[in-house]
Amino acid sequence: MPINASITLKRDGSSVSGDRIRLLEAVAREGSISAGAKAVGITYKAAWDWLDALANLFGQPMLETRTGGRAGGGATLTPAGAKVIEAYRRMEAEMARVVRLIEPDLAGTGISPLNLFSGYFMRTSARNVLRGTIVSIDADTLNADIAVAVSSKTTIHATVTAGSLRDLGLVVGREAIVLIKAPFVMIAPGTEPPAVSVANRIAGRVARIEVGTVNAEVVLDVGGGKSLAASITARSAEALSLKEGNPAFALFDAGHVVIAID
Repeated sequence: MPINASITLKRDGSSVSGDRIRLLEAVAREGSISAGAKAVGITYKAAWDWLDALANLFGQPMLETRTGGRAGGGATLTPAGAKVIEAYRRMEAEMARVVRLIEPDLAGTGISPLNLFSGYFMRTSARNVLRGTIVSIDADTLNADIAVAVSSKTTIHATVTAGSLRDLGLVVGREAIVLIKAPFVMIAPGTEPPAVSVANRIAGRVARIEVGTVNAEVVLDVGGGKSLAASITARSAEALSLKEGNPAFALFDAGHVVIAID
C-alpha cells in the first residue's frame, strides 16, 4: 500500500492542514475563491474561514483578491501563498520518505507507522486514550452515533455532529482514537450492568485503585490490553467497597467521548 504523509501545523488556535493547502491550490488554479471552494467540495463561507485561518497562522494573506467589474472578480496567490504551498508539499514528501524508511523495522510488530507517529506526537489532557476501528455509524441530519471497537470485547460509542462526521471523514473500517476524561467515567461494581441511560457500559475488573484524601482513581482492565480510568470521590470508592480483581463496569455517556483521527 502506498504511504502518504499529511502534516498539520498549529499556532494560537489557527491551523493549516492538507485540506487548507488543497483549497489554496484550487483557488490559484480556478482563479476565484468560489470556484476553488466548489472544486474541493466546501461552501464559500467555509473557504473564507480556512483562508482566514491561513492568514492568521502565517501573519499575511495568501491571496490577492479583486472585486468584479468588466474583467470579473478573481483571486491569485501572493508570493507568500506560493511559498507556503511549496514548503508544505516539501514537508509532506520528506515525512513520507521517513515513514517508508522505518516501515520495514515495524514489520511483524502489529504497529503501523501511523500508530507510531500518533503515539509520539499526540498530547491530550484526557486520561483515557484508546485506539480502535469504526465498526458502525448511525447518522441523521444533525448527529451521528459512532461505534469504535477498541478490542475484540470492547466497543465504545461516541456522539458527534453531522458536520464533524463529514469534516473528519469518518467511515466504517477507518481507524480512530477515542478520548474520555476520567471525571466523566462512573464506576459500578458487580457482574451485571446497572439499568442506566448511558450508551457505554464497559465490563472489566478493577486493576488498580489509588485513593487520596478527597478523590480516588480507579483503573479497570477491560480486556485486550486496554484499560479505562475513572476519577471518583474517595468517599464513593469506600462506599462501593472496590477491591482489586473485583468485577465492575465503567459507565459514561456517548456525548462525553471525543473522536480523533490520525
